[in-house]
Amino acid sequence: MLVGVPKEIKIHEYRVGLTPSSARELIHHGHRVVVEANAGGGIGFDDDAYRAVGAEVLGSAEEVFAAAEMIVKVKEPQTSEYGLLRDGQILYTYLHLAPDLPQTQGLIESGCIAIAYETVTSARGGLPLLSPMSEVAGRMSVQVGAHCLEKEQGGSGMLLGGVPGVAAARVVIIGGGVSGTNAARMAMGMEAHVTVIDRSLEQLYALDLQFGPMLNTIYSTVDAIETHVTGADLVIGAVLVPGAAAPKLVTRDMVRQMRPGSVLVDIAIDQGGCFETSKPTTHSEPTYVEEGCVHYCVTNMPGAVARTSTIALNNATLPFGLALADKGYKQALKDNEHLRNGLNVAGGEVTYQAVAEAHGLAYTPAENVLWD
Repeated sequence: MLVGVPKEIKIHEYRVGLTPSSARELIHHGHRVVVEANAGGGIGFDDDAYRAVGAEVLGSAEEVFAAAEMIVKVKEPQTSEYGLLRDGQILYTYLHLAPDLPQTQGLIESGCIAIAYETVTSARGGLPLLSPMSEVAGRMSVQVGAHCLEKEQGGSGMLLGGVPGVAAARVVIIGGGVSGTNAARMAMGMEAHVTVIDRSLEQLYALDLQFGPMLNTIYSTVDAIETHVTGADLVIGAVLVPGAAAPKLVTRDMVRQMRPGSVLVDIAIDQGGCFETSKPTTHSEPTYVEEGCVHYCVTNMPGAVARTSTIALNNATLPFGLALADKGYKQALKDNEHLRNGLNVAGGEVTYQAVAEAHGLAYTPAENVLWD
């Protein structure tokens, strides 16, 4: 199979779909790899590194899309890329379609086979291609939250961990999954007072076993969220409903009751955000103030640490990418139900139920497309 890697064009996005090491692995399996010039240059993977492993470097995204049978990206295709996709071409990347009707329509019209990293599952019920970026985003959320609490950034002027004789900041994390767990680890390491709110008693029990009495775990109710959010200095939204839009768990009224200069970091913004006051931001303008509170809602948070993120992501995506290339998408998806769960759009049909429901579109089960 001919696999193509275009340069990411989302604002301040420096990650790349394949590292030279991953490209080498595909070539070792008998496939061809074409990479757009300077696709990995921003994180130290120059064109010569790709050439050294046998990949071909092309001058433009148009050339890469035109040549490739499978496109491997990191972020969802941007508006200018919809028209470069074609019928039957595999698109393997993050999509986050539930809050994004224009992209969904663009993929439908292209006729491509769109496989979303974020809905591929594991035997244990996890999301193995989302987890690496969730780990990064969770750890980053505390880092950026601490920075935003600084007075110069519009925050209340608090040091997250305090100092002897001065109270540490109160950090509330909504969602105790991969992102939330990593956020808790970082916040506790910085000596903040940390509370995790989740509706899974099993997850709260696991967090309690992992972190012990240093972590406060609370069962999620409207009352619990309101009580803890309104008294927090930093709130991290780490809620995930796989493939679907995030629920708005923090209302505008709750934000209004927070102390001015408090900070909200919405990790769930790729899925629409879990704060009523959230709106997407970029790395060039990451924050805004709403109801007196600083909001950080960057839609590609891990892009800020692009080299670490790219290598971590490739470790997870490469095995599935090899299966798609080795077997072709139909056989690969037939053979692996977990990879099959990643199929969101195929041949003009929406094949992921949560996406169809989010946009009021017809839903076609993936099996109907594969066993036609």
